[in-house]
Amino acid sequence: MTAAHPLDRPVWSALTSRQAALAEGDARAWRLRRDYGVFGAAADGSGESQAALARLVPEGGELWLVERDAVTPPPGTAIVRQALCHQMVAAALTPAAPPAFHIAPLGEADAAEMFALARLTEPGPYEARTHRLGDFVGVKRDGRLVAMAGERMRPDGFTEVSGVCTHPEHRGQGYAGALMRVVTAAILARGETAFLHSYASNAGAIALYEALGFRYRAEIWATVIARG
Repeated sequence: MTAAHPLDRPVWSALTSRQAALAEGDARAWRLRRDYGVFGAAADGSGESQAALARLVPEGGELWLVERDAVTPPPGTAIVRQALCHQMVAAALTPAAPPAFHIAPLGEADAAEMFALARLTEPGPYEARTHRLGDFVGVKRDGRLVAMAGERMRPDGFTEVSGVCTHPEHRGQGYAGALMRVVTAAILARGETAFLHSYASNAGAIALYEALGFRYRAEIWATVIARG
């Protein structure tokens, strides 16, 4: 399971570099702290590493693996879901006019609303402290958060754009694209490369990301495991 590129194993790369302080486990397998997320990775395919990974799967819960290669579930676990994703990267944004609405930074005061919006719209795994993984921005209407986007995995030199969601009553206003532009621009301004994942079957999302300046990099498998 040696990665030729940091993004071939983004979870492992993040939890053994800039986000190591948020990792649970040991050198054989790490997972993101449970209040931050559901992602984990083993050091390699050895029996010891796979057993260590299995121990990080919570009772009655799930662990998400994001890998270039399709994975075999560790002993004592089973695959709940598995999907092929497109991993996309952006080294530059395509030009665009400024949005016609205000985009604001989000913080601890917005945490409850952010959690509620993510649970309503399901943009991907989102836990009580996911908002602390990086910077988030959002759009509010009448004081209520209706759309947001932010950062998640942060391997050295890269930051993932994630948590992109819009309340069902406020879709079609261009919020997602505009928010992603702000998040991506901040990543690029730090001298990093932005990346994201989309289900390979989601042609609409992929088209939006391409319009922003993201380009296909690789196929990535998202695998959800639980105790067998």
